[in-house]
Amino acid sequence: MRIACAFDHAGVPLRQFVFETLTALGHETVDLGVATTDPVDYPDVARRAAEIVLAGDADRAVIVCGSGAGVAIAACKFPGIRAFVGHDTYTGHQAVEHDDGNVLCMGGRVIGPLIAAEVLAAFCGATFSGEERHVRRIGKIADIEREFAPGT
Repeated sequence: MRIACAFDHAGVPLRQFVFETLTALGHETVDLGVATTDPVDYPDVARRAAEIVLAGDADRAVIVCGSGAGVAIAACKFPGIRAFVGHDTYTGHQAVEHDDGNVLCMGGRVIGPLIAAEVLAAFCGATFSGEERHVRRIGKIADIEREFAPGT
């Protein structure tokens, strides 16, 4: 799987570890930056990750900021992006299996590398169930996105 990885300044402490973990799991990574602890605005980081997934240039994305919350909120503004904060293995796989989650958001100030590795493995190892109830619910999310899209 091809996974885009993006970090704001608060996510940089987990940066190298995320790349190493994904590579060890057999995935190709796309580096969307940043590599410095100089302040950067998290919506810009989330935009880069969302756009590459929507363009089909990555299958999924991992975004790391301080808490995971800011980048998840920003990424979810893009129709078709189903970003979620995952700081445990259950959420890491369940959000993909039930909700077709395609962007994992983590907080570099919230979890350490060992838990992050487990969450990354759960996220990457999961597939959408395709069950009728899950497809129906994803359809309802798409309906909301269309209903509130600009110009509608």
